[in-house]
Amino acid sequence: MAKTDIEFAGDFDLPSIVLHNHKNKGRPVDGNKTGVDIKQMVQEFNIYENMYKGAMTGSLVISDAVNLIGNLPIQGTERLTFKLATPGQDPIDCSDETGNPMYIYKLTDKQQHNDGMQIYVLHFCSREFLRNLRTKVSQAYSGTYDEMVNAIMYDKDLLDTRKKVFFQKTRNQDKVVVPNRRPFSAISMMCKRALAENSKSAGYYFWETSKGFHFRSWESLCVEATGRKRKSKQTFRYMPMNITDDNVDEKILHDFTSVEEYKFVNNFHDVAANTALGTYAHRVITHNLYDKSYRHDDYHYHDSYRLTKHTEPNVPIVDSAVDYDDNGISDYPESRVTVMPTTQFAHGEDTGAYGIEVEQDGKTEGLRESLVNQTIAGTK
Repeated sequence: MAKTDIEFAGDFDLPSIVLHNHKNKGRPVDGNKTGVDIKQMVQEFNIYENMYKGAMTGSLVISDAVNLIGNLPIQGTERLTFKLATPGQDPIDCSDETGNPMYIYKLTDKQQHNDGMQIYVLHFCSREFLRNLRTKVSQAYSGTYDEMVNAIMYDKDLLDTRKKVFFQKTRNQDKVVVPNRRPFSAISMMCKRALAENSKSAGYYFWETSKGFHFRSWESLCVEATGRKRKSKQTFRYMPMNITDDNVDEKILHDFTSVEEYKFVNNFHDVAANTALGTYAHRVITHNLYDKSYRHDDYHYHDSYRLTKHTEPNVPIVDSAVDYDDNGISDYPESRVTVMPTTQFAHGEDTGAYGIEVEQDGKTEGLRESLVNQTIAGTK
């Protein structure tokens, strides 16, 4: 019976963690299903969602006194089923009946704790993680980039996902030939070329959460479709835990938003790294293979800052002189120089690498690289 009321901050509902081998070997669990409930063996349970990776992964630290490795046995082809939730909330549903099971793919850090006990780590992943490793894309796609990504996701010969795909429509369309790449790699290639509808940003991200897959621009995570800044989901504060409040609900809320410990590994953006990466200034030289012409476009961080939305108010770092020549940090386009081949009529259409006017390729590439560095490197 699932818990419906939360009792303390960090409370969770996890009725069972069932491990099924490739033959469903084991004692009956959940009616007519078979498997081994390993919940009592689990010392640590981790689930990872990462917007810079294509799929969900996780790990279990197992304390094994029954030689589960040999008796099941564990070979790396097992399914893992469970429902994990905050009491009263919708669960992360990885069950066979209503959700999407996880899959064991690795066993590491095995050690003998004592004569009758061994400890090891089981690593698991979503089904699409393994489908990505087992299939290749060798195909031409045409249309908008969100349509191409959906085609790869639902193709029965490729990722064949049964999950929802949340996507932001793209304003550009093109014809793309994928040369024998893994599905996630093909989607990553499309992420670099995707331009969001009703936006001047460039580049998308692709990742998985417990709700499904997401194909969206960074800007869409900062603002709503109307352009209004998104409200924060949760605010945490460094404060003592509540040990005196008799109101249970207030105590739970207080403790849930309390931070016990924190540290900043790097609390200041790396100016040297961002300069070299082209975050502030970037010269993109495009070579048009069709008419044998060259063109160079200079990206300027401060001139372009207000074209896109950011997590913080639209106030860039101060554009003051950084040397005796009175130039600002964005006035050195040779901080990074990229040579980018582009062409018209590659597929019979008068467009460039992004599926838009070929003259825009250099400017778009400079903006895309800067936005990638701003989100990953933490530049404002």
